Amino acid sequence: MEARRQTALLKTGALQSAILNSANFSSIATDDKGVIQLFNIGAERMLGYAAADVMNRITPADFSDPQEVILRAQALSVEFGTVIAPGFEALVFKASRGIEDIYDLTYLRKNGSRLPAVVSVTALRDAQNAIIGYLLIGTDNTVRKQVEAEQERLDQRLRDQHFYTRSLIESIVDALITTDPSGMITDVNEQAEVLTGRSRDALIGTPFKRYFTDSERAQVCIERVLSEKKVTNYELTASAADQRETVVSCNATPFYDRDRKLRGVIAAARDVTERKRLDSALRETNLELQGAKITAERANQAKSEFLSSMSHELRSPLNAILGFAQLMDSGSPPPTPAQKDSIDQILQAGWYLLELINEILDLALIESGKLSLSPEPMSLAEVLGDCQAMIEPQARKSGINVSFRPPDRPLFVKADRTRVKQIFVNLLSNAIKYNRVGGMVEVSCHASLGGRIRVSFQDTGEGLPADKLAQLFQPFNRLGQEAGVEEGTGIGLVVCKQLVELMGGEIGVDSTVGVGSLFWVELGAAQGLEIPSEATLPVATAPAGIAVDTPLRTVLCVEDNPANLMLVSRLLERRPDIHLLSAKDGRRGIELACAAMPEVILMDINLPGISGVTALKILAGDPITAHIPVIALSANAMPRDIEKGLEAGFFRYLTKPIKVDAFMETLDLALQEAQTRSLRSIDEATSP
Repeated sequence: MEARRQTALLKTGALQSAILNSANFSSIATDDKGVIQLFNIGAERMLGYAAADVMNRITPADFSDPQEVILRAQALSVEFGTVIAPGFEALVFKASRGIEDIYDLTYLRKNGSRLPAVVSVTALRDAQNAIIGYLLIGTDNTVRKQVEAEQERLDQRLRDQHFYTRSLIESIVDALITTDPSGMITDVNEQAEVLTGRSRDALIGTPFKRYFTDSERAQVCIERVLSEKKVTNYELTASAADQRETVVSCNATPFYDRDRKLRGVIAAARDVTERKRLDSALRETNLELQGAKITAERANQAKSEFLSSMSHELRSPLNAILGFAQLMDSGSPPPTPAQKDSIDQILQAGWYLLELINEILDLALIESGKLSLSPEPMSLAEVLGDCQAMIEPQARKSGINVSFRPPDRPLFVKADRTRVKQIFVNLLSNAIKYNRVGGMVEVSCHASLGGRIRVSFQDTGEGLPADKLAQLFQPFNRLGQEAGVEEGTGIGLVVCKQLVELMGGEIGVDSTVGVGSLFWVELGAAQGLEIPSEATLPVATAPAGIAVDTPLRTVLCVEDNPANLMLVSRLLERRPDIHLLSAKDGRRGIELACAAMPEVILMDINLPGISGVTALKILAGDPITAHIPVIALSANAMPRDIEKGLEAGFFRYLTKPIKVDAFMETLDLALQEAQTRSLRSIDEATSP
């Protein structure tokens, strides 16, 4: 019984965590005064604010449409006969009185855009039933609002069409006759008088069938209307008082009073085929709009999965194309000039296609929510230094001068190092590609408002007009550069924007035609990683019982963050029994592991090129390195991240920032495990 209760509690806790961390709806909890105390991931995604921007600072009314809040306060004041001030009280008034309250509200996002939402409000009470706060759960109402707007437009079109049709009838375009259910005429228009040669008074109260040459067929028309609900293009020959005969095409339908009681039949000698076609089209459009949200979500998911799958599938043949092209390019004897030109074209197209595949894969991962980020404190000076080294060949080739202005003091941001470099290199590459001959690019960074750091990329290109700025972050939109000499995918800036926003930052641009463009990225500031001095480091000695002349134990650390690598190096300097090797990316780490055969590997998860998880799988799949214990060192510290890491096969999973005692203890356990595995391998090799 206790085990079941514990299991239920765990499931409940997991469910609560899943709800709070859901990105599909916003959960905002306040205290009894309305000040925000909880702001979940969904709220951050929907509204653009980070939780730290709003918690203990503002109320939900501060980012709600003020006019809507005023109108709600006025309506509630009338409904409850009391004065309710506009503001947070108006948002929770009903909930505070135990009344279920779900209403439409427009949120104002941080970037100034508007988000229609459906908000459900619940009062939170303590054990004494006193209100201690409120929970506001919001869902994105954009699609429903679009459907309603489209429906209103279609309804208006239908009303306009009906008005148009009625106007035609009233303007005596066609003959109009109404009857009661038995077929007795109850009303006519002037054209019906002309058609029959009789006055309105003479026609009312007489049988409809009397005024047609085939009276039985005319009566069948009325009966079919009552049984089939309509008759279309039903031909009859009208007989006028002067014996004049007219062949007409009747369209007829029953009509009802407001209580849905049958009043009779309305028949008109006119063709309403087009109107019926429009009615049918409007009904079909309405059904399509009602399913628009589901269809759009399925299509978006299918697109992301397809792009991701195809991007991976294209890499294998592209690897062969680029590999063999490079072999031919460097072969002996060297290719002829004509062959060299052809090979260069293959390589140029291949590298461009690889860039396109990588950016499409990034976009698909972001849109599907599968992109993994590892935010940690990182030095902007170090990252910009790496970017400068990567971009200098392109700058020299284009004749562009790129200058990096150092900040006044060391600046650190909390972000994913690999993705930040991807963003900066993309912006630098664009600034070089679309610059003028002999132009320049200036990179600078400084502290900004709201605890952020801004990195700016100023170029001397042609600049962009306002209409093109508005299209800048649209996928596959190269702003008219498709016919230019510079290659591009039209995806890079879209990926940059989404990556920056996923890391809680913001990206923007200011541009002046004829002067140039200034792209900027803002990320949250962080404290730099403090590297312990020799005096403050714990005494890290070899375990008892190890002789001074014991052979060194080799440890490989695969880490791209210089500060983290330095910390590990400092920690192991006091261990005379350990020799440390290092690699800055997963592929180099695999090469070192195969060459040096370390006893233990320390592996970061988010690495340039391949991830730490992928590197682990490659090592585990190679008989040479499969026995080496691999310890994960990662800033991904969520319980699910740790669980996934251990499932992947890591010996242990340590989270950053590193806890020295736990790190040393885990390392010793891994060294012991490595020795055990080595002895086991020797026994298996020597046993008969």
